[in-house]
Amino acid sequence: MGPATTEFDRQIGKEFFDSFGNPDILEASLDVCCDIVRHGVTVDVDCSIEGSVTVPCDRCLEPLEIAIETGFSETYAPEEDELDFNQDVYDYVCTALPLQRVHEDGKCNPETIKYLSK
Repeated sequence: MGPATTEFDRQIGKEFFDSFGNPDILEASLDVCCDIVRHGVTVDVDCSIEGSVTVPCDRCLEPLEIAIETGFSETYAPEEDELDFNQDVYDYVCTALPLQRVHEDGKCNPETIKYLSK
């Protein structure tokens, strides 16, 4: 008998990021899709994460929606599964965000831009 394979799909939102104490994620709508292969003492997970998160714009502080498309493959020991998996999802989403998070030219709050231009 070979390893047992299952699929796991989950939607995560702002509450997921709140549980990690991350105030920068204002909104989130992400689909987490995983293929899980159980090998007895270990579990292989191949995970894709797609959707969007909303963060404050670095320039005008207004909400900025950023598309996310990332994923990872990892091996877990069963007693670590949930905690480590959630941490990996969190880390991969956060590292998929650009370092500079700003609206496209002309899309920032014009009042804030006027104030910054003084």
